[in-house]
Amino acid sequence: MNSSDEGSGKPLIMLLGMGDLSSKVLTMLLSDPATNRVVLAGRDTETIRRRGNLALFTATNLGLHGTVDTVHIDLRDVDATAETLARVRPDIIFMGGSLQSWRVITALPKETFEELDEAQFGPWLPMHLTLTHLLMQAVRASAIDAEVVNAAFPDAVGPVLATVGLAPTIGVGNVANIVPALTWSAAHLLDAHPSQVQVRLTAQHYFSHYVPRFGHAGKGSYHLAATVRGRPGTAELDHSALFGQLTDRLKRIGGIDGQLLTASSAVRVLKGMATDSGVIAHAPAPDGLPGGYPVRVHRGGGTLDLPAGLGRDEAIRINEECQRADGIDRIDDDGTVHFAEPEMAVMKRLLGYECQSMKLGDAGEWADELALKYAAFAAKYR
Repeated sequence: MNSSDEGSGKPLIMLLGMGDLSSKVLTMLLSDPATNRVVLAGRDTETIRRRGNLALFTATNLGLHGTVDTVHIDLRDVDATAETLARVRPDIIFMGGSLQSWRVITALPKETFEELDEAQFGPWLPMHLTLTHLLMQAVRASAIDAEVVNAAFPDAVGPVLATVGLAPTIGVGNVANIVPALTWSAAHLLDAHPSQVQVRLTAQHYFSHYVPRFGHAGKGSYHLAATVRGRPGTAELDHSALFGQLTDRLKRIGGIDGQLLTASSAVRVLKGMATDSGVIAHAPAPDGLPGGYPVRVHRGGGTLDLPAGLGRDEAIRINEECQRADGIDRIDDDGTVHFAEPEMAVMKRLLGYECQSMKLGDAGEWADELALKYAAFAAKYR
C-alpha cells in the first residue's frame, strides 16, 4: 500500500465493486485533495488497476496527484475479506457492488421494460442485499473502525441489515438524485435563483424513480419543504407544477449516463464524511432507517436534518408507506422481508418468480433463483 498520505489525517477511501458508478465516483474523488487517497477492491485486480490508472492520469492532467492502490476482495469469502480489511484498514468503504445492476432491465425492449418496471424495485432486493450482507459480516469480523457508504438499494438494504446490527452507515443516491431537479423547479416557480432555494425531501426510492418519469408522485408518500432566501416557501409551491417540470423543461438523460448524478450524490456524502463538514445533503438509510431523508453529513455518517414540523417518527412512517409502493410491504424485527402482492404478481406473471417473504439468511438463494428466471426471460428478446 502507498503510505505517502498516511498520518496526514486524510482518510483512506476503499471503493468496492468497480462498475460504472464506482468508476465515476473514483474520478470525482481524485479531483479533490480531501478525498484523493483511494484503494480499489474487487475480484479482477488487473482490470480495476487499469481503471484506477486511467482516473489517476486524468487527475494528473488537471494538476492533481492522488494515490490509487488495488487489492483483491471476493465478498463471497467473508474470512478472507475480513483479513484484507484488517490489513488495509480503510477509513471509509464505498459499496458499489450488486449481483445485478438496476439498469440491466432497461436494456429490454421499451414496452417490455415498462411492463416489468411495474413490479417496481422491491422484488429485486435479493440482488442488492446479498453482497452487502456479506460485506458487513466481514467488516464486523475485521474489527476495523470503518464507515460503510452503500449504493446498493440502500433504502431497503439498510433497514433489513439494521435488524441484526449490520446496517451500513449511510446510503447514497435515490432521494438525493431528484433534489437538484426539484430545486431548479422550485426556483422557477418561486422566481428565485437555485442557490437561494433549499429543498428538504423525505421519500423512499419509489418517489425518486417515479416522479421524473411521470411528472407526479403516483402511489408514493413523501414530505417536501422548501425555503427561499431563508424564508419558508412551501405554501407557495404547487406540487403538480413542481413535479410536472421534471418531465418537461427539466427532463434529464437517465440510464447509465444518468449515473453521473448518483455519483455526485455519493461524492457529496463521501467528502462530507472525509472532511467532517456537516454539509447538508440527502441520503437513504442513515443509521439503517428506511427510505431517504435530508441529513447533515459528518465523519460518522449523517444525522437527520428534518424541516420544522416533521418529526423523526412521522418521517419514518412516510418512508415505510412509500416503501409499500415500491413492492416491500414490511420488514420484520428479525430481518424477514414481506413483499407486496401487486408488485410480486408482475414478477410471477412475467418471470415465473414469486417470493412472498424472505428471511435474511435466504437472500442469496432467492438471488440465484431470480437471476436464473430473469436470464431465461431476457433471452427471448436478444
